[in-house]
Amino acid sequence: MSRKHAAGGATPAVHALIESRIPHTLHPYDHDPASDLSYGLEAAAELGVEPDQVFKTLCAYVDGRLSVGIVPVSGMLDLKALAHALGGKKAEMAPPADAERATGYVVGGISPIGQRKALPTAIDETVELWDTVYVSGGRRGLDIGLAPADLIAATGGVTAPIAKES
Repeated sequence: MSRKHAAGGATPAVHALIESRIPHTLHPYDHDPASDLSYGLEAAAELGVEPDQVFKTLCAYVDGRLSVGIVPVSGMLDLKALAHALGGKKAEMAPPADAERATGYVVGGISPIGQRKALPTAIDETVELWDTVYVSGGRRGLDIGLAPADLIAATGGVTAPIAKES
């Protein structure tokens, strides 16, 4: 990837991908704060891709330890499945302030890549159905496209069936 990303306004996620030499594409769009859509569904609509191809990053406590679940924006995180995937017994959603503090990103722009602290991560197994998936680039209005294997490598995540229909 070119070094042009490193200039002006690149997020920690973009820097992490460049440093790791992971191929990726940047997809900025104009985030509409008045949109009735969730951040992820707005991104899918703006990018013109299937919602199942865009993944959201959610923080949860698994047995008291902050963790990350990455699921398609078209579905929801199955907390019991997340706990099982990360070797725990119980999971509960983390308050937004905890997620922001731990990741260094704001809600609606939390990237699974380049977080302030590496957190245990599980990615829904449907990620492997796509050649390219999209995740937040570290701010509202920026998504990153990359291969599923590269997302798994960049996050140190495991794949598991952690999504359920909304």
